[in-house]
Amino acid sequence: MSDPGLQRFRERLNPIDEEIARLLGERFQICREVAEYKEERGIPMMQPQRMAEVLDRYLARGAEASLPADFTESLFELLIEATCRLEDELMEGPVAPSAAEAALPPGPEEPELTQSMRWASEPLPMLEQCQQRYGDTFTLRLRHLGTWVVLADPEDVKKVFSIDTSELGVGMPNLALKPVLGGHSVMLSEEPEHMVQRKLMLPRFHGERMREDAEMMTELARREVRSWPVGEPFQLWPRMQALTQEVVMRAVFGDDEGRLDRLRGLLTNLTEAINDEDRLYKLALLGPEWLERSPGWREAMAPVEEEVLAEARRRRDAGQEGRRDAVSILVEARHEDDGSPLSDKELRDELLTLLTDGPTSSSLAWVFERLLRHPDKLARLQEELLAGGGDEYLDAVIKETLRLRPPVSVVVRRLLKPASLGGFELPAGTLIAPCVYLIHHREDVYENPGEFIPERFLTQRAAVPTWIPFGGGARRCLAASYAEQEMKRVLRTVLEEVELAPVESQGERISRAAIAFSPAEHGLVVAKPLATSVAQ
Repeated sequence: MSDPGLQRFRERLNPIDEEIARLLGERFQICREVAEYKEERGIPMMQPQRMAEVLDRYLARGAEASLPADFTESLFELLIEATCRLEDELMEGPVAPSAAEAALPPGPEEPELTQSMRWASEPLPMLEQCQQRYGDTFTLRLRHLGTWVVLADPEDVKKVFSIDTSELGVGMPNLALKPVLGGHSVMLSEEPEHMVQRKLMLPRFHGERMREDAEMMTELARREVRSWPVGEPFQLWPRMQALTQEVVMRAVFGDDEGRLDRLRGLLTNLTEAINDEDRLYKLALLGPEWLERSPGWREAMAPVEEEVLAEARRRRDAGQEGRRDAVSILVEARHEDDGSPLSDKELRDELLTLLTDGPTSSSLAWVFERLLRHPDKLARLQEELLAGGGDEYLDAVIKETLRLRPPVSVVVRRLLKPASLGGFELPAGTLIAPCVYLIHHREDVYENPGEFIPERFLTQRAAVPTWIPFGGGARRCLAASYAEQEMKRVLRTVLEEVELAPVESQGERISRAAIAFSPAEHGLVVAKPLATSVAQ
């Protein structure tokens, strides 16, 4: 039964709610008229710069009324979402496509906003359904991400990864990461700057330096495993995030002996902010400009930036004395044109690119999730490792996991020159999206592509263009080999230390994170020590 004392509050709220409803109705009508006016004159709908200006005005007015910034921001987002729906769905029809867009492959006819929201919530089913309906080449129109031509034919993907670097640019989805990585990140820079940055950092994650880190990875993995609860359910993905973060911290800063523990905590907080489901949805709706201005985002990002730059300055002042960690390489780097050191902004962007949670932790969570649903394959792998066998089956398990659960679903590039792809003549400026997920699930390449069968990679080669979890071409992930080595070291160490069992027998659903895809239950397992671990 309701408390009768609440009645007096209802009596005060009712007239206010009535006035709010009246004003919202009036606002709705004005927004409809604005949308119709824009359509008649071909004015772009919901321009990001304008949205940012309006958000600033809302926040200022909210502050004047002593409203919390997050409350004002949430109210603004609701109003903007309603306006977007008006512009996309209340018109008699969408704005006629340009001549260039009309020549693109067919694709879903839903409004841009509808496609964007679907992409934000269920991208993999969307890709599968589009391929079934339109074939291996189709077009998606996504708010803030652009119009993509998706490519799912291996021959087209091979062509894309063979195009000269001078003819391919950064895709808009990469630019959506700018609030996280910054404009000087190696992931976002254009040629020739991209290749200069890549050559600078590549040796740190390949060859001798990578091999030197192998024992460090094993040591950290063993320490992490021995901290796990025994006989109680826990989530593997957060544990893998903590482990891979520490590996990256060592690669970037070396062994800091705990001096950077505050940064570790701040990075964990930033990772949670990046993967917040509500924030991901709003990012799809409102774009990266909204994220850059979001008070909650700045609250998570600003202290990370401060700590990272403070350490870089400390290293610069102290001198490097032959250190070979990533921050030392960057501090000692000089621009080729004038010999000047990297600016604070450049250092910030390169270091945040290295430190921000990547897909390795989710890939590790998937390795265990898949093995635990296939006990025969888990038993074979564990027996081979404990017997001191080679890495052939271990490598096959890693490659099959990356095939079945690739870190990203597409890689997007921008054509700087016209190209013939998928049977279409695509003009310069077109965003092309080789589809990792669909390529990895082709029945003409992989028998029973939806099943977890590591044995296939004991005889079948994993190579471009049919195995592309790290992309391909000149922009292939520069730490790909490092990530594979880390996955092998972690998987080997875990299976040499403990026996794992799933909490539920049914496999976990695929859930979207900021950069990759994670198990929906975050890899829920129970662990118990082996009778005799290898380290003992």
